[in-house]
Amino acid sequence: MLLKNMQIPMRRKQILKMNKKIPLRQCVGCGEMKNKKEMIRVLKTPEGPIVLDFTGKKNGRGAYLCKNEECLKKARKNKGIERSFKMAIQNEVYDELEKEFGEAYAEQ
Repeated sequence: MLLKNMQIPMRRKQILKMNKKIPLRQCVGCGEMKNKKEMIRVLKTPEGPIVLDFTGKKNGRGAYLCKNEECLKKARKNKGIERSFKMAIQNEVYDELEKEFGEAYAEQ
């Protein structure tokens, strides 16, 4: 009787560990749902500029992109970032994002 009572909490702990949720985000370029850690956050800071956030922890409104330049180009073409931030984005900002993206992932 005593042994049965000791096994139940262990099973509950195992079940809780298996049900841990993985945060998913949708790419504004291709529309795929992926793990948050596999994506790059495009950030609109409270001060105004739009930058890439590689840590995912900076303050501001975020949109997510896959880690390939094709998704950034698709987001530019279908205006996915503009829709996420509900504002018009100038071509210079996109050029700056592409430059940052290229510098960060040049070794890949």
